Amino acid sequence: MSFGVDVRGLQVPDDVRGTLTGDDVAARLARKDATLWGPDAESEAAVRLGWLDLPSSSRSLVAQLAELRAQLQDEGLDRIVLCGMGGSSLAPEVICRTAGVPLVVLDTTDPGQVAAAMTDLDRTVVVVSSKSGGTVETDSQRRAFQAAFAEAGLDEKETGRRFVVVTDPGSPLSETAADMGARAVFLADPTVGGRYSALSAFGLVPSALAGADVGALLDEAEELAEHLAEPGNPAFELGAVLGAAAVQGRDKLALADAPAGSGTAIEGFGDWAEQLIAESTGKEGRGILPVVLESPTAPGAVAADTVLAVVGAGSPDAEPSLGVTGPLGAQFLGWEYATAVAGRVLGINPFDQPNVTESKENTNAILDSGLPDEPPLATIGAIELRGSGGVLDGVDLSSHDGVALGLDALLAAVPEHGYLAVMAYLDRLADASAGNLRSALAARSGRAVTFGWGPRFLHSTGQYHKGGPQQGAYLQITAEIGTDLPVPDRPFTFGGLQAAQAAGDRKALADRGRPLLHLHLTDRAAGIGQLLAALA
Repeated sequence: MSFGVDVRGLQVPDDVRGTLTGDDVAARLARKDATLWGPDAESEAAVRLGWLDLPSSSRSLVAQLAELRAQLQDEGLDRIVLCGMGGSSLAPEVICRTAGVPLVVLDTTDPGQVAAAMTDLDRTVVVVSSKSGGTVETDSQRRAFQAAFAEAGLDEKETGRRFVVVTDPGSPLSETAADMGARAVFLADPTVGGRYSALSAFGLVPSALAGADVGALLDEAEELAEHLAEPGNPAFELGAVLGAAAVQGRDKLALADAPAGSGTAIEGFGDWAEQLIAESTGKEGRGILPVVLESPTAPGAVAADTVLAVVGAGSPDAEPSLGVTGPLGAQFLGWEYATAVAGRVLGINPFDQPNVTESKENTNAILDSGLPDEPPLATIGAIELRGSGGVLDGVDLSSHDGVALGLDALLAAVPEHGYLAVMAYLDRLADASAGNLRSALAARSGRAVTFGWGPRFLHSTGQYHKGGPQQGAYLQITAEIGTDLPVPDRPFTFGGLQAAQAAGDRKALADRGRPLLHLHLTDRAAGIGQLLAALA
């Protein structure tokens, strides 16, 4: 078996292991026993375990997708843009990065990033991917691309054939796809939740059209699937270790790809695993917080409340740590299975997401009523400062060091076993240097620090922020928009939607009394530079 787990410095207590073994959890999960997580979770679990069948049930897609890709190539359509959020975009991004094939992933409402994706339209096909069919970001992106194709001179029929749709049966998007004459519509298995959908049509369709070998992914997963009923299989061990470590106080999971040349080459796996773990376990005041690292030695890899997991190679020298070996297809299935086992240990339902809709509802209310009036407490250089939860109480914002003092106050508000979440509503391509804030803040604070691009993280760690342990402090970064972009046939722009999403999430955190520092950049490049300088 190519999938394996190398555990260093961690033990599963006898009582936890005895319960898991005595309850025959490995075999019951493999045969899709929905009673594993208790009576309150049974109805949800009964319709959310289809992911266990995907290594075999997705086989029929391989030939279909190869034929569709060949058609597109013959027509000179070789640029694939994926419009999707969360489970609809994260797996294809990892698959294509690992395979070294180009895929434009559009999982944002930032108007600059959306506009940058609408280039080279003469060779572009757009995959619109949404399980519910009503995701506001994805619907807005689809509308923008339809308008762009029309402006480029394509008629209605030609425009429709530039779209491939992935959704659940009966969703509003399936009806839209028929109305617009989409070239192809792939209806996914409705018994597979979004974050468990890597090996379904959501993961495979855009990846195959971009040129990745999805048949090989299924082969890799199937090799592991044959062993999942066995007691003590490596995916079971991974889940037992993660769950037990969290119960014992190591509830932060630092995730890093193996360094180049040291194991299986997998790129960006943590971004996918982050949603799977955070959204599956972060609820009822419990959970495992994934912290995606730049490397296995980055700040935050080692701490008293943290387990380091290196994906694609054996365990590093650090303790406690995990080395999770195996190719990408096996990693997808193995981590899904492990997360379900960890959910059993934690005593939560790993298939619901009870707090995800809160920020969405806040966003819709703000789109209807307008942005709240929140004058800045101070403007220093290219940064406006605002705060809630008492984070700026007593801070001298008249000082030229006001930004550094505000950041210090926020770091001081992180509880002893808490975390800091950086939430950047920016262009993750043009403003990529903002990502350096994570390691700088982790090095300065010694605390767990996560980094998420908004609104992407709302479909990922957003559930953990609201439903997990209330030990977080939050740094939200927004920015002025250069050129806004309309959303066709909607009463808002992309910039307006982005601002409403940020404000809606601020409200959700403020309602919980969490410390939040909101920094608005009046000049993006200058503001990011000013922030990094304040942390130097």
